[in-house]
Amino acid sequence: MAGVGPTPNPSRRRRNGDPVEGTVLPAGGFTGPAPGLPGGHDYDSRTLAWYDTWKRSPQAATFLATDWQRLHMLAQLVEAFWEEPKQSLLAEIRLNEAALGGTAADRMRLRWSLGSAEVGKGSTRAAERAVERRAAGDVRDRLRAVGDE
Repeated sequence: MAGVGPTPNPSRRRRNGDPVEGTVLPAGGFTGPAPGLPGGHDYDSRTLAWYDTWKRSPQAATFLATDWQRLHMLAQLVEAFWEEPKQSLLAEIRLNEAALGGTAADRMRLRWSLGSAEVGKGSTRAAERAVERRAAGDVRDRLRAVGDE
């Protein structure tokens, strides 16, 4: 997508503060009230599942009326895609989902994060090493500032 730039690196180090505050999304997803699909016509079960996924997603916690309206209009494109898959429809769906934070890269660009980080093997191992260092008397614990006696 032109003009967006590279995906931000989550482990970047900056000397100056980030001028834009990030938003923490509820890790369990949105549990509040969400509008149903309007229109009065039957949607394909895949479109209904797509909409249900969006309305329970963590991103839905940030949605305003205009975002729900965009999602309702987008449902019609998703429905048309299931009837006759076309690249142009898929491109439009992808573009709109990106604006709503549909992928991990989109959420990083929007500075959105989940409330509780998932712990992977690397994080677990790092935590284990930290406990081992503390138990063994970490060398860094003996460091002192010059002049401290």
